[in-house]
Amino acid sequence: MLKSESRNPCYLQKHKREGDTLEPTELKRAHVYVSGRVQGVYFRAATRDTARRYGVAGWVRNLPDGRVEAVFEGAAEAVDRCVAWCHQGPPGAIVRDVAVSWESPAKDLTGFNITY
Repeated sequence: MLKSESRNPCYLQKHKREGDTLEPTELKRAHVYVSGRVQGVYFRAATRDTARRYGVAGWVRNLPDGRVEAVFEGAAEAVDRCVAWCHQGPPGAIVRDVAVSWESPAKDLTGFNITY
């Protein structure tokens, strides 16, 4: 197999030999609440940019109590990276706590958006 062919998932699906298996990507969903100085410091925009960089779907929003709420869904490693990023946030943020609930992937999200 050519090197370029090994990177193309369509090629692998069409040309895999009998007995070969392709590991499915494990999906993960995290529901996150971030507290501290996390509003007015571009936390939502930076969260969106981070999630898009990792190819994660979901949304982020400010809450009336000063926290930021986000949902990340996608490949397990990518979701883990987004959650880890929330512990630091963008420059100017002071993250005091990150509460994470792990949920079953709903596969109902496309893209990553800021909601209001």
